Amino acid sequence: MLEVRGLKKQIGDTVILNGVDISIDKGDVVAVLGPSGSGKTTLLRCMNYLERPDAGEMIADGRTYDMSSLSKREIAEYRRYTSFVFQNYNLFLNRTAMGNVTEGLVTARRMDRTKAQKIAAAALDKVGLSDKYDAFPSELSGGQQQRVAIARAIATEPKIIFFDEPTSALDPELIGEVLDVIKSLADEGMTMLIVTHEINFAKNVSDKVVFLDEGELIVEEETDKFFDMQDNDRVTRFLGTLNR
Repeated sequence: MLEVRGLKKQIGDTVILNGVDISIDKGDVVAVLGPSGSGKTTLLRCMNYLERPDAGEMIADGRTYDMSSLSKREIAEYRRYTSFVFQNYNLFLNRTAMGNVTEGLVTARRMDRTKAQKIAAAALDKVGLSDKYDAFPSELSGGQQQRVAIARAIATEPKIIFFDEPTSALDPELIGEVLDVIKSLADEGMTMLIVTHEINFAKNVSDKVVFLDEGELIVEEETDKFFDMQDNDRVTRFLGTLNR
């Protein structure tokens, strides 16, 4: 469904990603794990063209792209295939929950506003916010704001959703409500690539783990096999830090 080959990103003399290869099948839930500074967020941002890679090839929806030289038209075309959920919600503070979800549909997709509102209502209902259509972000908890962001993502009917540590900005008591929404999407067969530090969530929800360290893809493995891994020093060292 989505394949990346040889993805490279460098800032000055610092290599952030060094030739990363990833393959994602339809319906996969892929957890991206690794130590701090390993390149996880940069990987997602490059894969959604929030940052331009220095090199790499991507195959998406049957088309092959040179990741270092996509035109604005090609980027816009590719983004119709994806959605992105940020760590810090990235909501419009002067828009209601309904307005935040409809904005992209009306502005970017040129959709009739009545149709956009119908789609937005269904998306907000799906994430448990049927009573918050008219609430502004300042009137919502962090967990509710992130659920609005997820509703915005699913309203565009993407083939794949990228999640960049979707619970990292939340208070502990609010994490569960967001993870429950993501799990429900997984149960429905949504394809997702999730950078997360919620290890139990990764164990229970993901089909596959991509493990990065120092900008390199060290392991791409089925979830159960990854967490039972004993023969890779970098993986065992990382898993050991989680059990301290």
